[in-house]
Amino acid sequence: MHQDHASMVAIKPRNVPVPVKKPVLIVLHQEQSTPGRVGYALRQRGYRLDIRRPPLGDPLPDTAADHSGMVVFGGPMSANDPDAWIADEMRCIETFTKADAPYLGLCLGAQLLCRALGSRVYKHADEETEIGYYPLSPTEAGSRLSDDMGVEWPSHVYHWHREGFDLPAGAELLAQGSTFPNQAFKLGSHGYGLQFHPEVTYAMICRWTVRAFEKMQHKGAQEAGQHRAGWYEYDHSVKLWLDGFLDQWLPSS
Repeated sequence: MHQDHASMVAIKPRNVPVPVKKPVLIVLHQEQSTPGRVGYALRQRGYRLDIRRPPLGDPLPDTAADHSGMVVFGGPMSANDPDAWIADEMRCIETFTKADAPYLGLCLGAQLLCRALGSRVYKHADEETEIGYYPLSPTEAGSRLSDDMGVEWPSHVYHWHREGFDLPAGAELLAQGSTFPNQAFKLGSHGYGLQFHPEVTYAMICRWTVRAFEKMQHKGAQEAGQHRAGWYEYDHSVKLWLDGFLDQWLPSS
């Protein structure tokens, strides 16, 4: 039986709301800092980025209800600094973790989480640092997470820090290192702290090693050439791991 064209066109339902994802709160600590690969990956998953820079005067929210999650990145400052913005940032972090909202702390962001929950952030007793690529070893809990994600932990990850941390009460250690033993942990259902930097791109590594060249004079730090060579050797596995991690931490659907 013949049907005219109009009757064959699917009728689209009207007034059906399209789900809108809440933005992810991105906390950076320098004017030129970027969220790097983590920012790209979150955008690919359909999340908008609400970027705040507390050291430059940007306010932080009083509730976790308006964001899908919170990512706090690194910086040259210490979690032990007395600045007012440090205290305000720890207050915001505590707000997210008390709500069991998705939280991801990278380097300084992990250290601030530990400080916010009453744990110690400290320099190595022998003034050792981790600046460059260093080995990473998952714990049993970390291996279970890896199985859930369907991707292995990278053998080496990128670091840029002089301080480590004690685990907060109730945290589950996921990965370890030799110089600073606590490298990754989980807190509650959606909170994570990583001592390393999975967000770095090659351009970021080149920029950091040029602008902060003096940091590579610290004890245990690697030379700039080792940083670049490490990126070519290890970055592919870091990217695979980060994609798997983000898929289970803050899924696209």
